[in-house]
Amino acid sequence: MLSAQERAQIAQVWDLIAGHEAQFGAELLLRLFTVYPSTKVYFPHLSACQDSTQLLSHGQRMLAAVGAAVQHMDHLRAALSPLADLHALVLRVDPANFPLLIQCFHVVLASHLQDEFTVEMQAAWDKFLTGVAVVLTEKYR
Repeated sequence: MLSAQERAQIAQVWDLIAGHEAQFGAELLLRLFTVYPSTKVYFPHLSACQDSTQLLSHGQRMLAAVGAAVQHMDHLRAALSPLADLHALVLRVDPANFPLLIQCFHVVLASHLQDEFTVEMQAAWDKFLTGVAVVLTEKYR
């Protein structure tokens, strides 16, 4: 799915994110709720305040899952199977929301990393996150 260069770019960006997962994740969720208010229905318990402990905690969990996917790029299905089961079978999240989340994640990455987030890196991350979304939605079929 990914070339050696794309894998390196994904790892390079992840190294820049590492240590800031909660903040990036909280910002990602806030952006998602702001741009696509219908997505908030899945998170009624989360405050829309960036400093909210619950929002930071969920943002941390979301980006921890992305980090696990980065570490297991060759085995996404196995790495993300429990998460796919949760979203499809328990939470019943509309799979149409995953592309919205990807779009918001790109904006968060670009706003924080600026010139370090090159066009090539953005393309690699788009390809990678699309692969993650495919794995997460396979359980819906």
